[in-house]
This record gives sequence, structure tokens and C-alpha cells, in this order.
Amino acid sequence: MPLKALIVDDEYPAREELRYLLEQHQDVQVVGEATNAYEALELVAALDYAVLFLDIDMPGFTGLELAKRIRDTGKSPCIVFITAHEEFALDAFSVDAVDYLLKPIDPDRLAKTIQKIREIVDRKTPVSKPQETERKLSPSSLGLIPVEFQGKTILLPEGNIIFIHASNDYTYIKTAKEKYLTRFTLKELEQRLNPDTFYRCHRSYLVNIKKTREVIPLYNGTLILIVDDAEKSEVPVSRAQAKKIRQLLGI
Repeated sequence: MPLKALIVDDEYPAREELRYLLEQHQDVQVVGEATNAYEALELVAALDYAVLFLDIDMPGFTGLELAKRIRDTGKSPCIVFITAHEEFALDAFSVDAVDYLLKPIDPDRLAKTIQKIREIVDRKTPVSKPQETERKLSPSSLGLIPVEFQGKTILLPEGNIIFIHASNDYTYIKTAKEKYLTRFTLKELEQRLNPDTFYRCHRSYLVNIKKTREVIPLYNGTLILIVDDAEKSEVPVSRAQAKKIRQLLGI
């Protein structure tokens, strides 16, 4: 099972660089990002991450203080500090950090850190109850998706989601009355959400099949779904997915 990772850094370029490096490892799945310690605490409360990659110098309170607060909750994810400051190394290991990496990140050193984390996680996992452990760590079992709204993070029940739309570098979640921004990609949300309810009907859309109210066929073999939000939004269905959508809806 991939190591579910959370990246916490107030600098967007730093998060993007680390995400890119982690995506080179099939054993790691980045399922969340936070720009400060407060956001990170909310995300950690909602999901059991295998590893947290923490910057140290952040607004609010530091990555070191964040690590201490997480330990106080009783959760025990692996913690890796990634920072430009060498002087905090001793403090980092006082909160049982797995590693302390300096920016710019050396890919080879990162690979060794990931291997170390895998060994730690494997030792924690009860061999006799793999299915039970997997259920505990599965994001879909929580049914909550972190979204951004008015400067704070909201944990949105997946049953409230009508559809999800990716545009440029942003992903938006639409509910009956609101539209939220999320840090997750469409692919990551597809993996987190219940596959019996949410379907990738288009390269830029995920739709809650249960919220479909009308189906409009188009001349080129594609479809338009009218969904059950306040605006009666139109969700496109690609030609390649039209047959499957028809089957799912029984039409």
C-alpha cells in the first residue's frame, strides 16, 4: 500500500518541487498539502498519514511546534523536516523525526528517507490483520474531503459533492449551493472518493452519479448531464465514457 503523505510548507514553489520528487516514487502518494501549521492540524485530524514532510519556518507556529502538537494527539506518523536551516537538526530529532533534509533536496537522499519510512511503517503494520489496517488508513472510509473556503479549511462530506471540475492548475468541488477550491488533483480525488458513486465522465470532470437529473445526448456521441445543484449545472460526458454512463444510469 502506498505511503500516504502530507506536505506542509508556506511556499508554493517548495511544495511543487517536493511533490514532483515524491511523484517519482510509486511507493508514495501525496494526498494533501497545507500552507501553515493550523491547516496541517486539521488535515492530520481527518486522515491517518504515513508521513508528514514539514517545513520548519512557517507563519503561525513552526514545524517543530506542529510536530509536538501532533505527537500530543496520540497520532504517530513519520515526520521528515525539510528546511534551509541546519541549526534546527537537534530540535527536530527531539520530536522523533525520521529525517532532516536540507533544501534544495537531494533526490538520492530523499530515496533513502522513503525507504527508511517504508521499513518503519511495515514494522508498525500488524501482519495478522492486513485488511483491518487497510480499512483504517483508507481515505474513502472517512468520507471527508478538505476544501478551502474564506481562508480556512472545511472538511466536506463526500455525499454533499455534486461534481468536481479541474481547470488549469486548480480543482473545484461543487455542492448544491457552493463552489470550493481544493488542493487535491482530480486523479487524487478519484482515488479517495467512493467509486460506486463518483465517476470520471470526462478528463476534467468527476460526477456524483446519484446527483444526475437529466441526460442530454449530443450529435457527436457525447452527453450532457444536468445535475442537482442550485444552478442545474451541465457536466460534459466524453464520447469514450458515454456508453458507461448510460449503463450506470440504466438508460
